[in-house]
Amino acid sequence: MDAILMQVLTLQAGIASLLAFILGVCLCIVVHQMIARTRKRTIEEDLQRQIDGAKREAENIIKSAQIEAAAEAIKKKEQFTAEANQIRAELRENEMRLSKREDALDRQTDLLQKQEQALKKQEQDVERRFRNTELKDKQLSVLIAQQKNQLLKITAMDIEEARQLLLKRLEDECEHEMSSLIQRKVEEAQELADVKSREVLSTAIQRYAAEQTCEVTVSTVDIPNDDMKGRIIGREGRNIRAFEKATGVDVIVDDTPGMVVVSGFNPVRREVARLSMERLIQDGRIHPSRIEELVAQTRNDVNAKVLQIGKDAAVETNVRGLPNKIISLLGALAYRTSYGQNVLRHSVEVAFLSQVMADELGLDGSIARRAGLLHDIGKAIDHDVEGSHPVIGTNYLKRFSESPIILNAVAGHHGDIPPDNPYTPLVAAADAISASRPGARRETLERYIKRLEKLEEIATGFKGVETAYAIQAGREIRVIANADQVDDEAAMKVARDIAKKVEDEMTYPGEIQITLLREVRCIEYAR
Repeated sequence: MDAILMQVLTLQAGIASLLAFILGVCLCIVVHQMIARTRKRTIEEDLQRQIDGAKREAENIIKSAQIEAAAEAIKKKEQFTAEANQIRAELRENEMRLSKREDALDRQTDLLQKQEQALKKQEQDVERRFRNTELKDKQLSVLIAQQKNQLLKITAMDIEEARQLLLKRLEDECEHEMSSLIQRKVEEAQELADVKSREVLSTAIQRYAAEQTCEVTVSTVDIPNDDMKGRIIGREGRNIRAFEKATGVDVIVDDTPGMVVVSGFNPVRREVARLSMERLIQDGRIHPSRIEELVAQTRNDVNAKVLQIGKDAAVETNVRGLPNKIISLLGALAYRTSYGQNVLRHSVEVAFLSQVMADELGLDGSIARRAGLLHDIGKAIDHDVEGSHPVIGTNYLKRFSESPIILNAVAGHHGDIPPDNPYTPLVAAADAISASRPGARRETLERYIKRLEKLEEIATGFKGVETAYAIQAGREIRVIANADQVDDEAAMKVARDIAKKVEDEMTYPGEIQITLLREVRCIEYAR
């Protein structure tokens, strides 16, 4: 019984468990379905909200697009209206312009018609005059024939003789008129040339400013004491003889304290000798072998310095393509002076003045600058070669195939040969400007006074000259002539004769102006 009871209880417990499981499963299914329905409803609500939002956003976009489209349409309409108004205005202007042109064409047509009528009248007048002219020509031919016959009867000449007489008279008249015309044109050209030349020269002088100080080559050597003179002379004069032989200069050792004079015609040799003497004195070893060694070393140094000076001058003037030999001669001009004026600085100054004047005249400034720099190149070797420095310089430059323009400018800058190009007169003018400007050249007071006295003496030596005054530092002579002895025509001849005599008998830089004055002074006293 108990066992059956236990089985029954067990069976009941199993059935209860099964029922509970089934109920649990059913409950889970029910809960799951409820959750699914709730989620579905939530999803549907979210979806509905998104659809409603999308609809509202679409409506907003459509409204914005409609508003923008309406605004764009209004803007396009306004633009179209403005363009239409502009086109209408242009059309009105074109219509007005065409109307004016039509009016102008109508006026021109009327004017042309009037001119055509006037031309017809003129043609008729010309035809009438032509007929009258033909009639008068016939009448004149008859009259001329009658006059010819009458003249032939009176003069007993034939036609050929009369023709020759008329041609001769006509030739004389034409020659007189031609001479007058030529003289007038020459005077006008001379006046224009004077004005233009003054402008060019003044512009060149104003644009180029050069130093007024003039360096002179120093030919003296300072010595520390007079005992050094004996060492320079050496035993029986061997040192001084060796020095003079090595340098080619003369050494003067006199009683002048504290100095030795170096004398030589070649400025470069003199500079070599001066530097060699200074180095010997500083070195203290003075004997023939040391002298020869030191002089050779100094000569090389001076040649290098001369070459560098020439290169600096070429660079300063921007003259290119010069050989080293010509550049060395340019450097040697730095040790050469003319009336106290350094020849190299003078050449550089002439180069710049020539360029300025060439630029003013529309010529090539580089050619003028090259000719101006090389115009005095012959002065670097005129102590070693016979002839004037223009000829020497020209012959030397020919070796280096310089252009004919440069050669003519070098040879003719002092008027030795006629110029064959416009650059030669420019170089000559620049040379005169550089040499004659105030402060360019110097001379001693004694020579200066003698030159002024010589000028006054030459001027007063002519008949009819009462007195003469040298003014403007000797660049002008003011001559006072006796009006009773010298008339207007003779005054020009006297002035020219004075200028000619000054040119022949004196040496001077630049030019000298002769101004001759003659006047009649009538003096009375009222008492």
